[in-house]
Amino acid sequence: MEKVRNAFPYGFLWGGAVAACQIEGAYDVDGRGLSTSDVHMYQKNLNRSNVSKEGGGTRAEILSYKEDNENYYPKRYGIDFYHTYKEDLELLAEMGFRTFRTSISWSRIFPKGDEKEPNEKGLAFYDRLIDEIRKNGMEPIITISHYDMPLHLVLEYGGFANRKVIDFFVRFASAVLNRYKDKVKYWIVFNQINLLQYCSWGSIGLLDDYAGDLEEAKFQAVHHQFVANALAYEYGKSLNPDMQIGTMVADCTCYPNSCKPEDVVLTMKRNRMQYFYTDVQLRGEYPAYAVRYFEENGWNIKMEAGDEEIIRRNRQDFLAISYYSSKVIDADCCGMNARDVIQNPNLKPTPWEWRMDPLGFYNCLSQYWDRYQVPIMIAENGFGAIDTMEENGEIHDAYRIDYYRQHILQMKECIKDGADIFAYCAWGPIDLVSSSTAEMSKRYGFIYVDQDDEGRGSKTRSRKDSFYWYKKVIASNGEDLE
Repeated sequence: MEKVRNAFPYGFLWGGAVAACQIEGAYDVDGRGLSTSDVHMYQKNLNRSNVSKEGGGTRAEILSYKEDNENYYPKRYGIDFYHTYKEDLELLAEMGFRTFRTSISWSRIFPKGDEKEPNEKGLAFYDRLIDEIRKNGMEPIITISHYDMPLHLVLEYGGFANRKVIDFFVRFASAVLNRYKDKVKYWIVFNQINLLQYCSWGSIGLLDDYAGDLEEAKFQAVHHQFVANALAYEYGKSLNPDMQIGTMVADCTCYPNSCKPEDVVLTMKRNRMQYFYTDVQLRGEYPAYAVRYFEENGWNIKMEAGDEEIIRRNRQDFLAISYYSSKVIDADCCGMNARDVIQNPNLKPTPWEWRMDPLGFYNCLSQYWDRYQVPIMIAENGFGAIDTMEENGEIHDAYRIDYYRQHILQMKECIKDGADIFAYCAWGPIDLVSSSTAEMSKRYGFIYVDQDDEGRGSKTRSRKDSFYWYKKVIASNGEDLE
């Protein structure tokens, strides 16, 4: 029998992940157009523990946000990474990062999204950024679309619900794949392709007053993303067969609230509809349970001739997973809607109600590995918290260290079980604008950024206690977690 692995493999990619729309800023620099992220307003009195969606609105609301010069839209400014990336990457290199995951702003390359030719100034920025990542000894992992599509494609075409957007996306993806075919090995085409319940604005560009069945439109849009993903995969492989191109999901694996058969079976069905996305992209076809689900809801997901074959012949190379916390399903109050969940009373509450559950991490990774047996990348894992800087400039974040320690231990347990996990990207290694709430006060980083929720501050970078801890973890290849 093959010897059980008791350690992280040699060459394991330790690092961190960010998104262009949460860090870059410079929303109106070098020809960049407005994107869906640029109209996500900061709301002072937002209920942190019950965020139902990430941005968006009706057409009238989006048009008003677009012209609004009075309120603050944090993702337009990020943490000014567009101008500070060299210094920021040096700090990550100081920690010993072996990989850095970031994304490319679609509207920086195609400002409106439907142009024929890319914006050369936008590409030139990513030339410099990717070269700098590599210069600092990190393997770049590039997400092509991370909740950041040109606003024009939403207002003019209706986002990914319109099949025409497939061609616009493939043109964008082809431009960056061709540009960096010899510099980037690992690619994620769509960030968290399964989070339709919370991120239908940033991911698929769906207006709240879409003229039709919103739920049907979400699954129609994601079908268009499946096709676009497959076409991007095919093109990338034609350029460089050694490219590794994968799909990514946010873990939404749930626990049943009890051993009542109703709770167990509903949870199974709910979890299965989360596996739907990866079943399509890793197994190459629509599963019968999903087709039945669409039919029973009266949803007609339109496919063109050839779609199924395109998906079938372009199954993804790896699975990228984001994991933060877990949820519970109770058949007495939950249904099949992915938003129907309750909190686990056995886990401690947090300000944003993303309750720490390291065993949930072990559970989700094990389920995905057992189901697909493909290489796994941890594309995001992290702990958003309110950090306080002491008078002497120190930031003591033992709670973050504890979160990472417990999750890395469970990831190692999966590796002992035989799971092929090749990368671990801590989410937000430098403080950034929150995707869900557009706050800065929800901090994830090992590096503190002096900036508040309304963009005020020096933007000075400072090392937290977790900075030195993660540096030690990387240097020991995951062995020293104390």
